[in-house]
Amino acid sequence: MNYVDVFLEAMSAEKGRSRNTLVAYANDLNHANENIPGGLLGATESDIQKYLADTDACASSVARRASALRSFYKFLMLEKIIKTNPTSNIELPKRTKPLPKLLTPQEIELLISSAGDIRTSVRLRAMIELLYASGLRVSELCELPMTANLGDRLLIHGKGAKERMVPVHTAAQIALKKWLDIRTPDDSKYVFPSNSASGHITRDGFFKILKKCATLAGISPNRVTPHVLRHSFASHLLAHGANLRAIQTMLGHEDISTTQIYTHVLPEKLTQVVSEHHPLSDTKVDKK
Repeated sequence: MNYVDVFLEAMSAEKGRSRNTLVAYANDLNHANENIPGGLLGATESDIQKYLADTDACASSVARRASALRSFYKFLMLEKIIKTNPTSNIELPKRTKPLPKLLTPQEIELLISSAGDIRTSVRLRAMIELLYASGLRVSELCELPMTANLGDRLLIHGKGAKERMVPVHTAAQIALKKWLDIRTPDDSKYVFPSNSASGHITRDGFFKILKKCATLAGISPNRVTPHVLRHSFASHLLAHGANLRAIQTMLGHEDISTTQIYTHVLPEKLTQVVSEHHPLSDTKVDKK
């Protein structure tokens, strides 16, 4: 029996893991199975340690492979397929997380206005407005169903099949309505339909159009991706005083620690917030 396939089926059915995550798990586990003497089922703790130490990969790839192995063996233990977990004492290498790349509010405005200079501009403008207004993941945007549109809010089914409600400001609502008024086919279940096999605009398709839009806006295409717009959404909200927990909810982060990276992006703004609003701040002291 191929226990890797069994594990992947469980991750898909029970945990709601995305296709990209499952592909990454499969690649990492198959690589380990081929490079560990005796394969995954016969591996000992020392085999795992040697494999991770010898693997010719960057630190983030080693950490990802170690994480995949831990999840796999944890699953085998729960299913009573193995009696000893060879990864129980394996420490995951710490990943260095680069700070998110951002666009300024002025650059976002340039990007939105440049959407009017290319073909399918109404659709593109709606997509950019929604990304920046709601912080959606690119897959959530491209696969957005018509049932998600609640006017001033979007009902998003995110990672792990978890639902979240995201407010949408007026400008984005107007841009979306303009697109919906002309979109074809008008009976599609997707907000952004296309002739692709999936029935909706693909991530790659949107990515390419966004790069062209960046060029027209005079912004380096290397600085503009859907994820950069998501980061900009969160960072600009934080800079204007939004609560970190509220941002966590809107982004769909399971753990607040994931959202806390934005506190490192705006140290000067946060210092100003503390200085102005903390009850014992020096600025509150009556200096006579």
